[in-house]
Amino acid sequence: MAFLELCGLERRYGDYLAVADLDLAVEKGEFVSLLGPSGCGKTTTLQMIAGFVEPTGGRVVIDGIDTMPVPANRRGIGIVFQSYALFPHMTVAQNVAFGLEMRKVPAAERRRRVAEALALVHLGHLAGRYPRQLSGGQQQRVALARALVIEPRLLLLDEPMSNLDAKLREDMQLELRRLQRKLGITTIMVTHDQNEAMGLSDRIAVMRAGRIVQVDTPERAYERPADSFASTFLGKSNLFHAEVACASRVALSTGRSLDVPTGELAGRTGTVLCSLRPEKLRLVPAGTGRLDAALGSRIFLGSHWLFQATCELGQILIYRQNEGGTAPEEGTTIGLDWSTDALHVLGPEEPSS
Repeated sequence: MAFLELCGLERRYGDYLAVADLDLAVEKGEFVSLLGPSGCGKTTTLQMIAGFVEPTGGRVVIDGIDTMPVPANRRGIGIVFQSYALFPHMTVAQNVAFGLEMRKVPAAERRRRVAEALALVHLGHLAGRYPRQLSGGQQQRVALARALVIEPRLLLLDEPMSNLDAKLREDMQLELRRLQRKLGITTIMVTHDQNEAMGLSDRIAVMRAGRIVQVDTPERAYERPADSFASTFLGKSNLFHAEVACASRVALSTGRSLDVPTGELAGRTGTVLCSLRPEKLRLVPAGTGRLDAALGSRIFLGSHWLFQATCELGQILIYRQNEGGTAPEEGTTIGLDWSTDALHVLGPEEPSS
């Protein structure tokens, strides 16, 4: 039995179905992210796990116990909110100690556990400061210490990095992953940031319209997305339609055929939707690759180049690592090549808007 089980979880608001028949099993010590766009139901799901929102169907089972009759403050859950929700009139130490006071932990033990929690997030020297005297990253770490000091069996994170700038977000992602691994605490994070989810998670649950469309490791979710929505939400993807030509090839409308990985077309007929990630495309001299393309715009992004080109697949994006040298000029004809394994067949569906 998994440590956390969401069984047929549902939440309705009148006629609106925010979460629909959602099933998810999370192992003890695992870090799982609920990833999806605004309105997909991920925060509602987190709030049902926490006990803040009552499901209209299904169960939340933690460590074998159905928590539906258990109030939120007795579920043994630590939570870090998007806004951090620190008390402005309390010092850092008082904020961290608040949950222990509510649990009537003796003063001496409170002091010890607060000191340990602040040391864990490298903030012991700021114990006497107030939230207004802290940076955004320091406030985030105080919120994390407050969640961890109660020694929760489950940690819930609601968009914990969204208020941080890009550089600080990267630093805090590394810090959060270090702490989670050190403590071995089961963690569920809600985010709309694909890089955050892939960088921190053991598995990602991609959500759309109240449902989970794919649960997988970050690597597999990215390399083998379940459908067009997962493909385009987890990074950029060049999507195009083709016809099944045989067990190992698809045909474009121009008549050109392309190899596909073994097994990708098993049981498929008719029109299928194919995906090629921009970074899997290689620029080669015209006439030497699988296709030729007319190079449109190009943008230099420091670590890599972003190209927009037009070819038999339609308008596509191409990433090229910056390894020095010159990049092809806009308006030139280039060749495109890729490994057969880079082409992924999704199925006969329209790309998500």
